[in-house]
Amino acid sequence: MSGENKQGFAEALLEWYDQNARDLPWRRVHTPYAIWISEIMLQQTQVVTVIDYYKRFMARFPDVYRLSEAAEDEVFKCWEGLGYYSRARHMMQAAHVIVSELGGVFPEDRDALLKLPGIGPYTAGAIASIAYNEPVPAVDGNVLRVMARVYADGRDIGNPKNRNFFETLVMAHMPDRSGDFNQALMELGACVCTPKQPDCENCPVKMFCDGYKNGNPTDYPIKLPKAAKSIHDVSVLVLRHMGKIAVVRRPEGGLMSGLWGFPVVMDEDSETAHLNYFESHLGYTVTRTGLGSKAKHIFTHRVWNMQVYYYDFKDPEQGLETVDDPELRWVSKKDMEALAFPTAFKKLFKGIDFFRKGD
Repeated sequence: MSGENKQGFAEALLEWYDQNARDLPWRRVHTPYAIWISEIMLQQTQVVTVIDYYKRFMARFPDVYRLSEAAEDEVFKCWEGLGYYSRARHMMQAAHVIVSELGGVFPEDRDALLKLPGIGPYTAGAIASIAYNEPVPAVDGNVLRVMARVYADGRDIGNPKNRNFFETLVMAHMPDRSGDFNQALMELGACVCTPKQPDCENCPVKMFCDGYKNGNPTDYPIKLPKAAKSIHDVSVLVLRHMGKIAVVRRPEGGLMSGLWGFPVVMDEDSETAHLNYFESHLGYTVTRTGLGSKAKHIFTHRVWNMQVYYYDFKDPEQGLETVDDPELRWVSKKDMEALAFPTAFKKLFKGIDFFRKGD
């Protein structure tokens, strides 16, 4: 693409964006904090889902100081349902760094932003360009798709090694309005240059697009197939006592790290395995009292087929105070509303019976 065409590409795209950009709440402000929150939420999540979460989150945590002071459970509860909770955890870590080490002031360039927990090249580029107009790329999946089609490029966009190449393509078109340009590329990919049915006839940059000229835009981008998801049978153990059930905090570093949920035993539905779990992890002697509901939950790389099993104390007089464990709580149905539960477990809520026979 010639230098003149490169300039024309940016001009045509920005003219379209100025007239067609969606009115999204995070576009009404240009503070680095607001942009940061929105960009983290938008990772792996659709815009229509994020809007209400963003509004609630900003009302609850309006600035980096308030976020840095918040308890983990409070933040997780506000995040509940968005999934990928590591994003929220990294945000809290970054907020602590910004407040304690940087005096509450966000770094003003991409390289410094990259040093914060949970901020990668795309997020750093988005904050730096939108908040500070630094001429740096912000290349997400939408931008990768647009540039692969514009250049009819056959590189695998799923390979991180190819990201620098596509960032170079974006920089070749970068105008003075870097923040608007990055947002315009994302907007084009989200609304016009969509994965399966791109609206090429109404695309503002079709005259610059080699994929369109060649008549095969949907041949791009190239992305190798993902590995098949692993499938797991999951025993969900519901221990009841006096209208309450036992919930545990999931181990740090694993799936749904740090969140509250039901005890589970993976890929083993024998009563012996369940009893061993209760005795070795919680110190409880229990007995199985029945089966509950079933549900399936699909994660990014795995599938859980869940079956609820009900358990009660073998000795009904056993008290809840027998175990002093900060990773264990006994909760009522109302108590559960205050905790952040993963979506996988929330699928089972309606079918859970909190009361054993005789309670």
